[in-house]
Amino acid sequence: MLAFDISPLDADLGLALQHRFDRKTKPLGSLGQLEKLAVQLGQIQQRLDPQINKPAMLVFAGDHGLAQAGVSPYPAEVTPQMVLNFLAGGAAISVLCRSNNMSLQVVNAGVNAEFAPHPLLIDRPVAKGTANSLNDPAMSREQALLAISTGARIVTEQVEAGSNVLGFGEMGIGNTSAAALIMARLTGEPIVACTGRGTGLDDAGLIRKIDVLQQVLARHESVHDPLDVLAAFGGFEIAMLTGAYLAAASQRVAIVVDGFIATSALLVASRIVPGVLDYCIFSHCSGENGHKLLLQHLGVQQPLLDLGLRLGEGSGAALALPLVRAAADLLNQMASFDEAGVSERGA
Repeated sequence: MLAFDISPLDADLGLALQHRFDRKTKPLGSLGQLEKLAVQLGQIQQRLDPQINKPAMLVFAGDHGLAQAGVSPYPAEVTPQMVLNFLAGGAAISVLCRSNNMSLQVVNAGVNAEFAPHPLLIDRPVAKGTANSLNDPAMSREQALLAISTGARIVTEQVEAGSNVLGFGEMGIGNTSAAALIMARLTGEPIVACTGRGTGLDDAGLIRKIDVLQQVLARHESVHDPLDVLAAFGGFEIAMLTGAYLAAASQRVAIVVDGFIATSALLVASRIVPGVLDYCIFSHCSGENGHKLLLQHLGVQQPLLDLGLRLGEGSGAALALPLVRAAADLLNQMASFDEAGVSERGA
């Protein structure tokens, strides 16, 4: 069974970190979210001088049986093709990781393909894609637990290699549908509010997608436990992401959260251990319908960026990394009023 020990952040340390920032040569609070981010990093790492060590991106990939129902304009073959594109360095996340000095590895969580060994590939599939949730649960409870534990082990390996900031991305044709189903069932929101165009559905395609997802919800109307919801509707990449979040938080690693699908996995993780949210940095609000509402359910008022992205892959998380670095650098490198010989504001 699931056992993740996630410690609450130290409130007293948070006050000490904020006091340190308040002594810098600037008006109180004038660096806005960057100050909050630096304080959060310090609390996560349990130190007054938070560091960014070997930031890494893990992109989890998996195929979905529900794709057979026409919920995406792209064929399922695109999932393994994009995995190869990641490995070749040609995808958006490949470029963004290079641009931001972030390592990238791709996890085969459950793609319907065989891959040759590659230095960037972590090849640990649970199965070659999930079942079609129109007919059966996407995966068994045992498969969901295996995927969660596999995602957790992969994170532990990253931490043992020296990473203390991790971003998580995903790839899988049909996975916006899985994410919408998870969100609808766990939040109680209507499926229409949770469902977007994914990889670019037209109006007719969106109507068809919503109709299919309503059928899936009805097929599994008795399922409400978070793990069972994950098994009924999710993908192996979403399940591994769930374990990755929980393991990262339990090992006091800062988590940079990406878009809609990645956040749906976090929703599951937060229903298992709510404290995981304290370790999360929310990189952006996706252009995918439902993400803003999902962030609100998680108590997120203002993510770092809002660029209209709906790519996935961890792209928003990679773009936010420079802000994470900047927050730590500002806390550690800005002079205080005393150090700089600058007069403070009068009483």
